[in-house]
Amino acid sequence: MRVSHNGRVTDIPRGSIARTAKLVGLPLGHAGRAALGVGKRVGGRPAEAVAAELQARTAEQLFSVLGQLKGGAMKFGQALSVMEAAMPEELAGPYRATLTKLQESGPPMGADRVHEILARELGPRWASTKLVEFDDVPAASASIGQVHKGVWRDGREVAVKIQYPGAAEALMSDLNQLSRFARMAGSWLPGIDVKPIMDELKARMSEELDYHHVLVTEWVDGTPLSRIIADGTQEERDEAATLYFEFLLRGPNRAHLLHADPHPGNFRITQDGRLGVLDFGAVNRLPHGLPSSLGRVLTEALAGDAVALEAVLRDEGFIRKGVDVDPEALLVYLTPLVEPLLHEEFTPTREWLRGAAATLQDPRRPQFLVGLKLNLPPEYLLIHRVWLGGIGVLSQIGGTVPLREMVCAYLPGIDESRLPPAPA
Repeated sequence: MRVSHNGRVTDIPRGSIARTAKLVGLPLGHAGRAALGVGKRVGGRPAEAVAAELQARTAEQLFSVLGQLKGGAMKFGQALSVMEAAMPEELAGPYRATLTKLQESGPPMGADRVHEILARELGPRWASTKLVEFDDVPAASASIGQVHKGVWRDGREVAVKIQYPGAAEALMSDLNQLSRFARMAGSWLPGIDVKPIMDELKARMSEELDYHHVLVTEWVDGTPLSRIIADGTQEERDEAATLYFEFLLRGPNRAHLLHADPHPGNFRITQDGRLGVLDFGAVNRLPHGLPSSLGRVLTEALAGDAVALEAVLRDEGFIRKGVDVDPEALLVYLTPLVEPLLHEEFTPTREWLRGAAATLQDPRRPQFLVGLKLNLPPEYLLIHRVWLGGIGVLSQIGGTVPLREMVCAYLPGIDESRLPPAPA
């Protein structure tokens, strides 16, 4: 990527060698700063001060490199920002603000470059015949484009999304790198069929780029979800978490599409109390809404029927033929994920998610090997991504949600009559 003297993006590095070199530089940069820190400590600075400065500089480099690379690298950073709620506090704390910045912003293109693209896509007189007002300072910048606020010639406020030059090549380069790594990792995990998963991911991600370099849509005002996560009142958190969870459950059944980019930068709470949803670039087509198998899996897990749970997962391809799984161990393995639905109300928090993640990833538990045997069918890839990300976002919001009532009302396939009663 070329960066001008003011730090703004001009073009994205497109080749895998250039992009890989920048990513490799992240840990090397950290190591260099660590060595510098040791030198400062020898010079008499307190260890705590050196550590804090080291973490701050590493976090800033993380934002800079992932933000400048855009493409799949920035998407990875945005995924990290969603799942930071599951990371141990000593790791996530110093990087939280930096990762959160990736949810809505990255280093932007300069105004000259933006005007050049607008002239090419909308015509040389775009400023007088189409966009009668245009803010040169981007309102947000993300993985494949940045958004500016403007006014269309009929007086409507609009969002003008401008795709970064080289975004398509950068994204596919990152996905190709990821595919190579995934194939290697797949050889270690006999339960997972990696190739169809990566093929599905490439197909869906390429759809995000399937528009001309300028996209003009309705402007949606509201309070960003990231702001409520940062400093919202408990009432605001409860309202936002309930709206967000309802959207996860009901959106696919109403629109027959899954919004597949669940990070907080894509959501607003409007003045009249609705959830404003942005950026439908990444979607999954669900002609029949969410699969009823999701409700069946939850029903069997909550009812404690290990044999029926294994049968549903095998039928849907989550357990491949020839892979042996102990049904009781499978039931115990999934318990931390479904336990919140035993309660009438639940407050997902970072602490809860960290505990659940630590339990699932604890190699000392006999059930740990169960997770290595589970497959991810390609048709569930984006559903899996959205629900994992959604749980992470809910844990960041920290609002109290009537989980059980909403799941029973809106999730296809669930059998409320078989669920155990909520504890007093």
